[in-house]
Amino acid sequence: MVRFRIILLFLTLMATVSTAALRSRTGSGMRKTAMLQRNLKRVTFGIVLPYSTFRQRKYNSTVLATLGTYYKARPQHSLTKKYNISYSIAMVGRKPSPTQILNNLCRVFIASNVSAILFLTNYEAYGRETASAQYFLQLAGYLGIPVIAWNADNSGLERRGSQLSLQLQLAPSLEHQTAAMLSILERYKWHQFSVVTSQIAGHDDFIQAVRERMMQVQPHFKLSVISTLVLSNVSDLSQLANTETRIILLYSTREEAREILAEATRLKLTGTSYLWLATQSVVSNTMEAPREFPVGMLGVHFPTNDEHLLAELSKAVRVFLQGLEQFSQDEGSEIVLSPHLSCEGRGEARWRNGDKFFRYLRNISVAGDHQPTIEFNQDGRLKATELTIVNLRPGHGTAANSPVWEQIGVWKSWEKEGLDIKDIVWPGNTHSPPQGVPEKFHLRITFLEEPPYINLSPPDPVTGKCALNKGVFCRHASESGLKGVDIPTVHRNGSFYQCCSGFCIDLLEKFADDLGFTYDLFRVEDGKWGAQTNGRWNGLVAALINHQADMVITSLKINFERSQAIDFSLPFLDTGIAIVVAKRTGIISPTAFLEPFDSAMWMLVALVAVHVAAFTIFFFEWLSPYGYDAKMTTPREHRFSLCRTLWLVWAVLFQAAVNVDCPRGYTARCMANVWAMFALIFLAIYTANLAAFMITREEFHDLTGINDTKLSNPHSLKPSFRFGTIPHGNTDAVLRRNFPTMHSYMRPFNRSTVMQGVQAVKEGKLDAFIYDATVLEYLVGQDSECVLLTVGSWFAMTGYGVGFPRHSKFRDLVNQQLMEYRENGDMERLRHFWFTGACNKPMSKEKQSRSDPLALEQFFSTFLLLGSGILLSCILLLLEHAYCKCHRPFNKLLQVEEQPSRQAAVVRGCCSLLSRSAGRTLGPAAPPPRERKSLLLTRCHAPGCDELLGRLEAALGAAQRRVAELEADLQLHASAAMCQVHGPRLSRSASRPRSKSLAWSWSNAAVHSSNYPGPHEDFYRSTRDIRRDYFADNYGVWPPPVRMFRKEVAEIETVL
Repeated sequence: MVRFRIILLFLTLMATVSTAALRSRTGSGMRKTAMLQRNLKRVTFGIVLPYSTFRQRKYNSTVLATLGTYYKARPQHSLTKKYNISYSIAMVGRKPSPTQILNNLCRVFIASNVSAILFLTNYEAYGRETASAQYFLQLAGYLGIPVIAWNADNSGLERRGSQLSLQLQLAPSLEHQTAAMLSILERYKWHQFSVVTSQIAGHDDFIQAVRERMMQVQPHFKLSVISTLVLSNVSDLSQLANTETRIILLYSTREEAREILAEATRLKLTGTSYLWLATQSVVSNTMEAPREFPVGMLGVHFPTNDEHLLAELSKAVRVFLQGLEQFSQDEGSEIVLSPHLSCEGRGEARWRNGDKFFRYLRNISVAGDHQPTIEFNQDGRLKATELTIVNLRPGHGTAANSPVWEQIGVWKSWEKEGLDIKDIVWPGNTHSPPQGVPEKFHLRITFLEEPPYINLSPPDPVTGKCALNKGVFCRHASESGLKGVDIPTVHRNGSFYQCCSGFCIDLLEKFADDLGFTYDLFRVEDGKWGAQTNGRWNGLVAALINHQADMVITSLKINFERSQAIDFSLPFLDTGIAIVVAKRTGIISPTAFLEPFDSAMWMLVALVAVHVAAFTIFFFEWLSPYGYDAKMTTPREHRFSLCRTLWLVWAVLFQAAVNVDCPRGYTARCMANVWAMFALIFLAIYTANLAAFMITREEFHDLTGINDTKLSNPHSLKPSFRFGTIPHGNTDAVLRRNFPTMHSYMRPFNRSTVMQGVQAVKEGKLDAFIYDATVLEYLVGQDSECVLLTVGSWFAMTGYGVGFPRHSKFRDLVNQQLMEYRENGDMERLRHFWFTGACNKPMSKEKQSRSDPLALEQFFSTFLLLGSGILLSCILLLLEHAYCKCHRPFNKLLQVEEQPSRQAAVVRGCCSLLSRSAGRTLGPAAPPPRERKSLLLTRCHAPGCDELLGRLEAALGAAQRRVAELEADLQLHASAAMCQVHGPRLSRSASRPRSKSLAWSWSNAAVHSSNYPGPHEDFYRSTRDIRRDYFADNYGVWPPPVRMFRKEVAEIETVL
């Protein structure tokens, strides 16, 4: 027994020692781990989760499991070697107060220096209950702390309004939901729909998301929104009852949807033709729907239960770890990821590295198991997500009284054909989808032709059909005229049916395709546009008033009188009243040769430059010692005066090849050369610009508008101005109301159609035609001769509209389509196609390579100039004869016994300065020339005698003229010799001759001869006594300057 006790005590002692040693080793290892963790950077992230006492352990286990899985999957990049990662969890209720939110943010997260917050809630409160989450996210964004969120009700967070820049959203957003809804519309070819929302938070974001998605799919699928309703009261839903809406997108809370759909059922908007598409906020997480929801609804859905919340929590942790790892690789572990913020004002107000860390979180890419890769776009939304498509079906079993949502497919945003649905129960518990548009209805449409809005052309006589570009069939005959006619064959008869095409026909075809209706198109029977006559309407307006037609589509103008009788759509084109005139080509202005320069330029050249140059040249010549030498008497044989200077200036200016007298003075000649340079430049500029004005002009009546005096007072022109319009139309009514006098005057000139009026203008029967501006612009562009032109400003601006009877339900449909056509450019494309004229088409190469010959009209201005010159010459001739008759009495007063007085000499000298001819007329009358007996008076009968006598007489006359010239030259040579012999006085008083035949001035030599006696006195007394070598014998040795005349003197002596 003692031995046993000793053994037991020994064993107990050994066990105690072993336990102490084990504890010692364990404590040492824990101390080493704690020391290692103290050396790592501490990183903490916060987690906000729905409050639950029983799920707190699941939250922790999910976070720890995610951390452990991440560390094992990436051992080479293990964050445990760089950071000591921890987390803090705060659980919030469904409706936390602002104080609770601040306490969690300040006491839990800011106190723990969290680097990011994971905010996950599966509450689907929407409405105002989302204000707490909105408040928390805004505070986190203000502090610069990144938030990784997953909110089932994220669509109600007003993300666009808050402009959070540091939030990543893992839940499907409104953009994803609208994309899935519109993909359903695209799948079943529903092109038009309406949007209905309540006052739920985020309703503006939903409408904007729909518009943005429409723009993305518009290139390959055309979508249009008929109506957008933001309901403040369910009674506003009645606005949809009067539209063509059949597909409706609904965004509201579940409770609001009950009221909206109950009202829709009362308004009969939930039948077999209507389909409602709901968002996640309507479907909610409960698959059992309220009884007010109609069977056949479709909705987009994503799970929001507790199990899915834990899965999203694991995903958010992985996003944080992935961003932290990428941040540590790029930036290193030196940057502190602890904000060190404080709610008491001791720390920073905003984390400086929060934006940088957020960018790393936003740029991560996390691959999931059987899930799309987690990636975010620039605004923090998921790039790829998956939504389920649910269908509301009748309940079964215990839920037989309530419909239930059943999944029928999925939508994957990352796939091109991401929609996969099948086995749908459609509205009314049917198995065929609704058409999405109203059932086709039939309309009776009337018109009146007017190019380019409606053109008429006969159908093919063989096939009885309209060509592809000739439009559609339209009835041209009256309805009574078709009775008893074979309808299948009547289409080939142009008197019954025509092919209608044009702008309005293309517009009508678009209306029929988009609104889904058929129509009968017929011409109004009386062929009038619609005006009141004796209190009754006619034409197109009467057809609508009498319910003979449901619509009028043509170029029908909107005015006040018509608007009182019928309804108009929005204007599809603007127009007014314009005036068309014809151009008269082939005419050049009679003053075209004067148009290269303006009036001021011509006055400057003709009255200033010419006369200043003439007076300057003559003044320099009068002052020059080689000219007049400042004397009032004209030198002998100096043929120059003021009038001849003007003749010289004009001749040089126009480069005229006429005989002119040049000045002798060098200064005057220099001035004449300057004027020649001016004339050269002037003519070059004039010739270059003349080609631009001597072209065919297009003259027309350039009216300023309907208020032009030619229209208001047509009798002011001779002949009177002729103009007209079409009676019983809008233009006629406007003129009758505003211009009664003009309207009564133009009545005889009116035409029944616009084509007749335009043709009358082209033929000259009318001077102008007044009508709709757009129609006249089209006809001007289509005129093959290009002689038409619209002038003046438009009057009475209005527009063309589609006409309806009063209170027609089709007007709003057409207005909606017209606004859509304006927005997408269809209206502009139609206008450009039909209103582009071919008048200015390019000419062929053959026409461009040649020019038309000039006609008389194109050269009329030059003949006018010639005629004016002839008339002016006749006037000058009359003045010349009058001068010759009047100057003789005045000449007698200046003469006394045929010897001119000193006063007469002064008058003649002054007149000679002005004109040599005038000076000669004021001198003494010259004796009549002696008659010379002609050799031809002696007749001889020998052959060739008369011709020989004529030649001899001509030779004799030439010899006598040569003898006279030689006598004069001999006398001048003698005076030159005396100047050289008798001193410089005679030389200074002499003038240098102008030509060889006049060596020195005879008169000057004669004046000084009395002072120098010598043998020359006999020479003056008798020149006929000169014999051979007379000068050599009497004057001895000749001075050098006179030796050059010795040969000529010898020749003169020989002849004499």
